[in-house]
Formats: sequence, C-alpha cells, structure tokens
Amino acid sequence: MMPADNHTVFDPVTYILNGIPGTEESHFWIAIPFCFMYVVTLFGNSLLLFIILTERSLHEPMYLFVSMLATVDLLLSTTTVPKMLAIFWFRAGEISFAACLTQMFFIHVSFIAESAILLAMAFDRYVAICDPLRYTAVLTKSVIGKMGLAVVTRSFCFIFPLIFLVKQLKFCRTNRLPHAYCEYMAIARLSCDDITVNVWYGVAMAIIVIGLDVVLIALSYGFILRAVFRLPSKDARLKALRTCSSHLCVILMFYVPSFFSYFAHQFGHIIPGYILNLLANLYVLIPPMLNPIMYGVTTKEILKRVINVC
Repeated sequence: MMPADNHTVFDPVTYILNGIPGTEESHFWIAIPFCFMYVVTLFGNSLLLFIILTERSLHEPMYLFVSMLATVDLLLSTTTVPKMLAIFWFRAGEISFAACLTQMFFIHVSFIAESAILLAMAFDRYVAICDPLRYTAVLTKSVIGKMGLAVVTRSFCFIFPLIFLVKQLKFCRTNRLPHAYCEYMAIARLSCDDITVNVWYGVAMAIIVIGLDVVLIALSYGFILRAVFRLPSKDARLKALRTCSSHLCVILMFYVPSFFSYFAHQFGHIIPGYILNLLANLYVLIPPMLNPIMYGVTTKEILKRVINVC
C-alpha cells in the first residue's frame, strides 16, 4: 500500500523489503553464499544441541550455556534468512505489518539474549578459574535454570516496548524498507512523526543492556587474567587460558561487528549505503554460523563427540 503523496497519513498494511538497494543485479548470486551459511548454521547448531542434550557427561554449566547460545543463534538466523533468500531469489519482498513487527521483535530479542548469555559464560569462566573449589556449589542446575529464565525475561522486557513505540507512529512517506529484514530504526525512520523517543530508547537500551554487559564481561576477564598469571607453572596458565579461548573468540565475533556497524552508521556519508546494508545482513549470518564451529574445534569434549556422531 503506497500513500498518495508524502503528506498522506496511512496505516501500513504491508511493507516491501528491498534487499540490498544498489545491488539488485547481483541479488541472485549474493543469495548463494547466504544460503550456504544458513545451511551450515542449521546443521552446526542443531548438531551442537543434539550432542549436548543427549550426552550426560556434557550436562555441565559451560556446555548448558553453549546450548543456550546455539538455541538463540538458530532463532536469529531462522527469523531472518529464509525471508532474505525469498527476496533475493524470488523478489518476494512483501511482508505484512504484523509479520514485520514479529520479525523485528525476535531479531532484537535474540541480540539482547545472546549478549546476556555471553555475560553468563564469562561468569562461568570466572568461577571456574578464580574459585574452582566452589564451582559445582555456585553453578548448580537450579542456578543455571534461573539464569536462563533471567535471560529470557530481560530480553522480553526491554524489547516488548518497541512494539508499542512503532505501533504508535504515523506513516506518511513510503512502505519500502531498504533492507532485507525488519529493523527497529529502519521502520521508525519511515514515520512522519517525531521519533526522538524511539531514538533515545534505542540509545538507552544500548547503554544499559549491551554497554553494561560489555563492562561486566571485561571485569570478569580482568579478574580471570589476574588469577591466571598468579598460577605457578606455565602449563597451568596455558591450560586455564585455553578454557577461555572459544568464549573469547565468540565475544569478539559478536561485539566487534556490532560496534563497527554502529560507528559505520554514524559516518554513513563516508561508507556507501549498500556496504552498510551488506554488513547488516552478514551480521545475522556469520556469528551464528561460526559459533558452533568455534566450540566444536576448540573444545575437546565436544569435538570427540562430533567425530563419533559423524
């Protein structure tokens, strides 16, 4: 549904997702590596979940957190990639307003949940290295269950208001979104209302949620490194650091692209729009694909079971 002119207020029944504007001629070919990454994501995370859930010896805190991460990665990629492929291959960019809001909700819930899980994993490594004698007493299955519930509750409570903030907006410009999926600020910018509240809510959420998580993760690793370098032998230090290697790689893959994307949008006049758009698409593809590979390759217990299954 298109408005008659730029000043006509209308209720968007549907949106049109344009994929990556400026690369329409290449959409078919861009979708091929995207499809490959999605298949690897589905296979890798499903296999990881299957191994952790069926192998009783892996029902330990670290692996239970890894299974939570795999679940969130599956949710994020499945929420976005099938529609993305439909746009690129079949030009099926039409999406209902309700479906767009639903997709937006699950994308942002996944992002907030993944940040919280990475924080929980940092706490797990902190207890394992800094207070190993109390590890099993502190991180019981009951505590892990409560942490999982807290992750879901926090994500829901911060993201649910976005639905109301978007539904209250009046739209008078266009229903075409220059993206391959429905992103909160991309929808808000189509409004003819003042979106100051929407912008500041997004900024506050980034600072309070993501910023706080990053600070707490950094503090955890500060204490971990202090404890590691106090260990008497070099072998003990290397062993302790190896237990953190996969988690550190996943942290870098999650936060570095998000900070880069934020600053890239701040200086968007320097970077072409299609590059920013492509990076936004890769951000929902690459971390969910690489996370299970990281844990499968760097964790001996998981790698051994993967080899047995395959």
